Amino acid sequence: MGIFGRKNTTIETATAPAASVNPDLAALTGDYTVDPAHTTIGFVARHAMVTNVKGGFQEIEGTLHLDGSDPSKSTASLDITMDSIDTGSADRDNHLRSSDFFKTDEHPVMTFRSTKAEVMGGDDYRITGDLTILGTTKPITIDLEFNGAAKDPFGNERVGFEGKAEILRSEWGLTWNAALETGGVLVSDKIKLVFDISAIKQA
Repeated sequence: MGIFGRKNTTIETATAPAASVNPDLAALTGDYTVDPAHTTIGFVARHAMVTNVKGGFQEIEGTLHLDGSDPSKSTASLDITMDSIDTGSADRDNHLRSSDFFKTDEHPVMTFRSTKAEVMGGDDYRITGDLTILGTTKPITIDLEFNGAAKDPFGNERVGFEGKAEILRSEWGLTWNAALETGGVLVSDKIKLVFDISAIKQA
């Protein structure tokens, strides 16, 4: 997804001379599967104008193709099961699954498909892609930080990164709200998305 040199190493974009790309980064090139047990895709929404509600999704599938020599050729794909939403409140989770919000019986999966990857400098990357919710597809941009690459005790080659983005939920048709007596609304339109991804290289 973006991707991903070693810590404290600057990767140049594909338009830079080939000699400026660290040849050691080629070792990262390959196909990866997102490890859902060590991955978090979450969100933060303002509630009642005064506090934040945090949540995430428990069922995630995804694949990455990383190109260590030319990070702009890297790609990412994510599928998120909407029924797996978890905010720590069963009543709230059921409301989010309902027709007021995600309509999970009609739209069981949220998807992300990358369309562009950029090197921003150092360990920072940016990935643009199509996010589909409720059958509506719109572009989003995710800022990423590469956290490193390592072999775990089971022999798996892993890469990790964290990221963030902001969206307006109304742009995907998520418009339910309730007015407050003191002014304002119950749920913010702006939603912060947070990503903490661990992915395993495939043989």
